[in-house]
Amino acid sequence: MDGTEEFFEAEDLAEELENPRMDPAKDTFAVWDGESMVGFGTVRVPGSVDHHGGKVDVSLDGGVHAEHRGVGLGSALMEKLEARGRVLCAERHPQTPFYFSTGGGLEDSAARRFHLSRGYSVARYFNLLGRELSAQDSADTILEGRGIPEGIVIRPPGEQDEAAVRVAHAAAFVDHWGSAPPSETGWHQNWIARSNRHAVSRIAVDESGALAEPGTVVAYSLCGQWVDRELYVNLIGTVPDARGHGLGSAVLAHTIEAAAGSGEFDVIELDVDSESLTGATRLYERLGFTLKLTQAAMRRTVD
Repeated sequence: MDGTEEFFEAEDLAEELENPRMDPAKDTFAVWDGESMVGFGTVRVPGSVDHHGGKVDVSLDGGVHAEHRGVGLGSALMEKLEARGRVLCAERHPQTPFYFSTGGGLEDSAARRFHLSRGYSVARYFNLLGRELSAQDSADTILEGRGIPEGIVIRPPGEQDEAAVRVAHAAAFVDHWGSAPPSETGWHQNWIARSNRHAVSRIAVDESGALAEPGTVVAYSLCGQWVDRELYVNLIGTVPDARGHGLGSAVLAHTIEAAAGSGEFDVIELDVDSESLTGATRLYERLGFTLKLTQAAMRRTVD
């Protein structure tokens, strides 16, 4: 979409519309030209406030077909999205301050210019990084011999790990920009999504109690697939108490090894906050990732 390398299959959309926290009749909008849909929009309001500032992230997404831009459809669509966002936020989080958020696309893109004209501003930049996979990729080679603490087991996540990984993710992202603790319902919907590739995802479990209570998930790399031969890392993190031991690098290196060994993928990609406090960009570059493009996250504060 507009050079952002974002793709969505019909099955993914159907699954999203079945999410119990979305009412398609109220939270989605479409613009029609006869029998052709030329624009769309969605509104999402999470079940919890963000970690920074205690505000609600009212997330708006949408677009207008390139051939139908410049005639006011985008503005009309955004007015409806913002109005619905206000109502939905008031229902779920009464009297709680909120902001509108949306994707800002690439530098000088139509999306960026449009949202700037409506009072949105760039709040953050995110880098899409990519790495080619080869049959020779192995975790040991990628990590260049760097080890991890004894008692840490790296393995694929199973059904029984859903709750433990959710707890780990909530802890790992508590200091990340724009994050909010995931609800059990929302996490479950993401955990069972058709796009997930648990077979090549990896979690690090502290079996010995060296860094946490025995059996605790201390790091994770959870992947999905939307494009043929391309693997995408949806979430990667390390709980704060376990940082500094190379576990983020280790779970990602083992994911790379599994993906390369499967023969199903040619590349692996991920997005990273350009201002990540944990130095994530440097970590990924050491593992062979390079920059593909940069997109903006945009916000508009609501008084």
